[in-house]
Amino acid sequence: MIDFSLEKKDLELIEKYRSFAQEHITPNAQKYDKSTDFPWPIVKEAYKAGLMNSALPEKFGGKGYSILQNALASEELGAACMGIGISIDANMLALTPLLLAANEEQQKRFYGQIVENQEVAAYCLTEPNAGSDVANIKSTAIKNGDKYILNGHKRFITNGEVASFHTVFALTDPERGARSLSALVVPTDLPGIEIKPHLQKMGQRASVQNEIIYTNVEVPAENLLGGEGHGFPLAMKTFDRTRTGVAALSVGAARTAFETSRDWAKNRVQFGKPISANQAIGFMLAEMATKVELARLITWKAAWYYEAGLKTPGTLSAMAKMYASDIAMEVATDAVQIMGGDGYSTDFGVEKIMRDVKLAQIYEGTNQIQRLVISKGILK
Repeated sequence: MIDFSLEKKDLELIEKYRSFAQEHITPNAQKYDKSTDFPWPIVKEAYKAGLMNSALPEKFGGKGYSILQNALASEELGAACMGIGISIDANMLALTPLLLAANEEQQKRFYGQIVENQEVAAYCLTEPNAGSDVANIKSTAIKNGDKYILNGHKRFITNGEVASFHTVFALTDPERGARSLSALVVPTDLPGIEIKPHLQKMGQRASVQNEIIYTNVEVPAENLLGGEGHGFPLAMKTFDRTRTGVAALSVGAARTAFETSRDWAKNRVQFGKPISANQAIGFMLAEMATKVELARLITWKAAWYYEAGLKTPGTLSAMAKMYASDIAMEVATDAVQIMGGDGYSTDFGVEKIMRDVKLAQIYEGTNQIQRLVISKGILK
């Protein structure tokens, strides 16, 4: 029998993240949107509260959260600020390849460093000519004795400038192309790493993205994850897990946009009555509420699908990421429209949500690429 009720521990998790978000994130969202600085004080507070790296096994300092539990947490972060939320969640994106492919010694070493020092990591896949087309990656990591010599150019790397190490995907045998794609953990204090100033963006401005140049960087061979040539399936399996997080962040942002415009419409009086009493506005709000609920349901199902070990979990996670981020954009746009001049101003935050959710339609695979992933999945 289908049961959508949450266990007590999950409800407590939601309340913990919601309280943290309301205390630390919401009051500072506009500040970091304007400054574009990485929100280190909030990340440190998240560490103190035990909210960072939640999917890591408990023996490595995490909480061992399920994909669904991570989605519940991400929704609360997204409801407060997607930019700050992704600054926290992107750390787990970088650590997921280690969760999937690292041996226990590597996990103990790198997870221990991250948790003990309260640091963040970065996931380095995208390049100037290899965004959606991962198979077109040109960065190389050629083995030389007990080291790999890394050369390449990565772009749009979240947390790039503040990370203590990068999880880098590069070719270990360029003649074999994408079949030799491999993943390495690259400490950022190694010589030969140039990190350019972070990108100035339309939205999610509290999250930093950088271009990174690797020039003859000597990476210890012991930092290779899962063996040479395992990089492409590892990158795809990582996205199978993390795209539900992007979906959940989007659900949270859409929820806040809906609730803000609903409450505003109930108090905005024109022609002697609240504008929410007008059918045109009431129907818009009805559709917005329905879209938020449906986006949450597909996100929860994608999380359950992965945890149940069913085949092609990537199809459901792609559906969730695509639908939830598209819906978030629609709901945020309608919220701005309902609130008129107030919605377009920075006073109520919905214009920021509108700017923020746009990026969710782009990163971790554009929504056009999600449709390609889905079509391949349903036509197998």
